[in-house]
Amino acid sequence: MDYKSTDYKITLESFEGPLDLLLNLISKTKIDIYDIPIHIITQQYIGYIYYMEELNLEIASDFLVMASTLLEIKSKMLLPKEKVVFDGEEFEMDPREELVMRILEYKKFKEAADKLKDFEKEKSKTYYKLKEDLSIYENESIDFNEFDLELLVKSLNQILTKRGIKENKLTVEEIKREEYTISQCIDNIFKKLEKLNKFSFYDLIGEEANKNEVIAYFLSLLELIKTKNIIVKQEGAFSNLIIEKVIIEEN
Repeated sequence: MDYKSTDYKITLESFEGPLDLLLNLISKTKIDIYDIPIHIITQQYIGYIYYMEELNLEIASDFLVMASTLLEIKSKMLLPKEKVVFDGEEFEMDPREELVMRILEYKKFKEAADKLKDFEKEKSKTYYKLKEDLSIYENESIDFNEFDLELLVKSLNQILTKRGIKENKLTVEEIKREEYTISQCIDNIFKKLEKLNKFSFYDLIGEEANKNEVIAYFLSLLELIKTKNIIVKQEGAFSNLIIEKVIIEEN
């Protein structure tokens, strides 16, 4: 292929360094990076430097060092190639080889950086729930009076089994908040307490409740017990939970 200087135009852009400029020139001119026509690339590179000088722009020293490196390689390409012997075979040294390896290495890191920027852009569209301040509960304990937490969990498993939910049984450590929020469940409990002073846990969750809803209401009961808004009783082991409204007696 016959390369002519008139086939290439330089557009002044901002480059992170000399290797970034060389990679850009190679990409725009569609040159084989493993067989760089050094005279063309050198001409394009020097043309960029001159153009910067005409605009009175400050040229970083590493751009000038690369310019001298290109001129050195160009001069070596005009001389007979240096030969080396390896394992009994003779090889010609290519003056461009070291530069090609540097450009390829830079290209690899540049592509990795571009991917990270894409990940950052996608991540910037994600919004996370702020961490809740649970410090107010650090030194507080729940007084369960007539029952203990383990017994409640066993009762909860019994309820899940009766509902036909045959998943692994729950433990205290496994209970987590999910799509049913505690505040919503507490609101529903208060609304029911406005109509009834006492009702069962079965009456609260209804026939169509799924596992996550049952767990959310169970956690809500624990919260209301702690704040002394309700009383929860059981008539026997593993029996239904009876929820009663706390009635404050007036003197």
